[in-house]
Amino acid sequence: MVQRKPAVLLTGFDAFGGASLNPSWLAVQALRGRQIAGHRVVAVQLPTVFDASITTLRQALVQHHPRVVICVGQAGGRSAISLERVAININDARIGDNAHAQPIDTPVVAGGPAAYFSSLPIKAMQRDVALARIACEVSQTAGTFVCNHVFYGLMHFLATQRGFKTVRGGFVHVPWLPEQGTPCMPLADMTRGLRLAVRTALATGTDAVAGAGALD
Repeated sequence: MVQRKPAVLLTGFDAFGGASLNPSWLAVQALRGRQIAGHRVVAVQLPTVFDASITTLRQALVQHHPRVVICVGQAGGRSAISLERVAININDARIGDNAHAQPIDTPVVAGGPAAYFSSLPIKAMQRDVALARIACEVSQTAGTFVCNHVFYGLMHFLATQRGFKTVRGGFVHVPWLPEQGTPCMPLADMTRGLRLAVRTALATGTDAVAGAGALD
């Protein structure tokens, strides 16, 4: 019996808001099947839909049981790869999702903690991506749309499900592609930045801001 290599799970979203593409999925898809630091990369597309996105993510987590999980989303108006620090327990949609749902001031998880920190070493990741001359920053907000919804859902699952508490996870935003507008980033830079971020996440224990604890 051949033992499979440990996995890294990367997720991206389908296109939304009338767009024909989503750079988060294109960048993640480009890394599918790659080997990074002895880990195979699994790529899964999430629907840009409240609740259904978390259901798809949970199914992927149970199926692949990765060592590291990085969910990726698009953030128009940002010029750098953004490593998110904190997920908050709120849905507050300015626009409808792809199923036309627009929750306002509802919790991601009823009765859940107010917020969770990323458990990725985001400062070390930012350093290593920036050293490769790819714009990268630590962000203090993942918004209140489906991206934050998935980020919170991920961290809550890892914190509460048996067998997943040692799995490290977090969320990354990427800018628009050049064909979508400005500010933007070429797909090759997004993909290379994500690859470097994954490598650092696998190689680094903790840094100044990493920690999987909840904020009550």
